[in-house]
Amino acid sequence: MPAARDLADWLDALLDVPGFPDYPAALNGLQLDHRGPVHCIATAVDFSQRTIDATIATGANFLVLHHGMFWGGAQRIVGPAWQRLSALVRHDVAVYAVHLPLDAHPDLGNCALLAREFALEPSATFHEYQGRAIGASGVTDVETRILLEHAQRFASAHGGMARATPFPDGARTKRWAVLTGAGADSNTLHDAARRGIDTLIVGEGPHHTTVDASELGLVVIYAGHYATETLGVQAIAAALEARFGIHAEFLSLPTGS
Repeated sequence: MPAARDLADWLDALLDVPGFPDYPAALNGLQLDHRGPVHCIATAVDFSQRTIDATIATGANFLVLHHGMFWGGAQRIVGPAWQRLSALVRHDVAVYAVHLPLDAHPDLGNCALLAREFALEPSATFHEYQGRAIGASGVTDVETRILLEHAQRFASAHGGMARATPFPDGARTKRWAVLTGAGADSNTLHDAARRGIDTLIVGEGPHHTTVDASELGLVVIYAGHYATETLGVQAIAAALEARFGIHAEFLSLPTGS
């Protein structure tokens, strides 16, 4: 049976983790080691006590997260932070986290997979972080209403709710981009406008983006932060199971966001 480091090294190479820039608190890669070996794998979007409890309940001892253990930055190991860490150590659970590299991957990434979920085929990337492209984009010819309906069904299936900035009846999407999670901000909206994109599909964004979008000639579809970032970790579960022959399970733990 493989050790946590074996799985981590394989994921690092597959997702180009060492060469991918990210937010300092992401700490992509193996975040917590264990005695091992790995006998069952769980994947989830967020790090929380609920995630840890579900991991232990499934019998998994290798947990893959999109938002890792240190997402909120450095903190004292007291109270809930101590409870989470002590539960992981007691049950010998290793933790691996991967953020932007998983958003960006052309096959296993949240952005490409979400586009395909909406019957959109990526033909280009969209938006860069420190020189590395994160999102996906492409061309189509579909009623914008159809994309919103896709988003509403998808978000509802993951315990959330989708909405969009106003658009006229009969509006059609010709050029689209996808940037999952907190994908709508001033930078991404202006980037989309510069590229001639008419529809931007994201997880969420601040209120001002709903105002800015119409002035930039954009429709923004907000499909839910949690919902739009479930696909990558599900794909990782399948990839690990296929590569290592170890049962892997995605933990569906909606946040309502």
